[in-house]
Amino acid sequence: MSSTVGQAIHCRAAVAWEAGKPLVIERVEVAPPQAMEVRLKILYTSLCHTDVYFWEAKGQNPLFPRIYGHEAGGIVESVGEGVTDLEPGDHVLPIFTGECKECAHCKSEESNMCDLLRINTDRGVMLSDGKSRFSIRGQPIYHFLGTSTFSEYTVVHVGCVAKINPLAPLDKVCVISCGISTGLGAMVNVAKPPKGSTVAVFGLGAVGLAAAEGARMAGASRIIGVDLNPNRFQGAKKFGVTEFVNPKDHNKPVQEVIVEMTNGGVDRSVECTGNVNAMISAFECVHDGWGVAVLVGVPHKDAVFKTHPINLLNERSLKGTFFGNYKPRSDIPSVVEKYINKELEVEKFITHQVPFSEINKAFDYMLEGESLRCIIRMEE
Repeated sequence: MSSTVGQAIHCRAAVAWEAGKPLVIERVEVAPPQAMEVRLKILYTSLCHTDVYFWEAKGQNPLFPRIYGHEAGGIVESVGEGVTDLEPGDHVLPIFTGECKECAHCKSEESNMCDLLRINTDRGVMLSDGKSRFSIRGQPIYHFLGTSTFSEYTVVHVGCVAKINPLAPLDKVCVISCGISTGLGAMVNVAKPPKGSTVAVFGLGAVGLAAAEGARMAGASRIIGVDLNPNRFQGAKKFGVTEFVNPKDHNKPVQEVIVEMTNGGVDRSVECTGNVNAMISAFECVHDGWGVAVLVGVPHKDAVFKTHPINLLNERSLKGTFFGNYKPRSDIPSVVEKYINKELEVEKFITHQVPFSEINKAFDYMLEGESLRCIIRMEE
């Protein structure tokens, strides 16, 4: 790899030229990393709903042409000036949010919302100079979430790179860099269900199933999955879900159904849909006196959460979380260790694999509702 240090690299990338149109495999130029940046060789990447959402240009400022992708595993190719804790050859996961280690959030044990590097969906350039590191024949191509992993090489701020155990297979642990950690952390870091407790998970996509996996790891005795799609119920059993509720099967609010099922409410609930009504149900289905509800899903910008204040006064707690309260550089390596130690299973989240040249198939699988995670192999 050393022969490319300090030079531009020409490689393949899947470029989105316009909203909702198939990605095009192009030859792109990837500039060398600048100060506090690293250039990564991506070996495996996976498709997340967030990529699809922004590719469809729903609800944000459309920015094209762009290279999407933010769940991935790779190897450091070269480092920019000032980078001391990474070196070429390190195995890493790029992360869509960061940890500068200097701001008040990074110095707090309670927060992972770095002032400098927290998620920014509108920014399509690097922080240091406001420029893109990608170009095609001189035309800049925008970055996405600071990661842009649908490229054989990418440039990322050092604060958004987690150095991991090189024994971890990158084709598996790449999924830990976004959705799995978000759901798992919401359960184990924020909800914190006691052993033997009763838990409800709203939304049984990849993030919700990761939350269920967290409840299983914590020793919950009942894990109730709530989803409008009955096709998800069978598969969710692999993640520890013991019972299922489809709100469409009942003629009263689902929170009332769950309260009746559980003799007063669940001990913990985690909401992973982003639907504000599901959020309200997740809160109102927890037991008074000790129940805790955690919101993970991102709602519509105009959505309003409404509940009676007495629900809080009766000692129910409502919490929010971002990326499972994990600090990317400090905490994600330990999540990878849980996989290595066979505490956390990630293989069951991976439903498909495609070569990079067929990346559009990954979008098809997700849009058809067939895919939890599709791994994209960069080398064919």
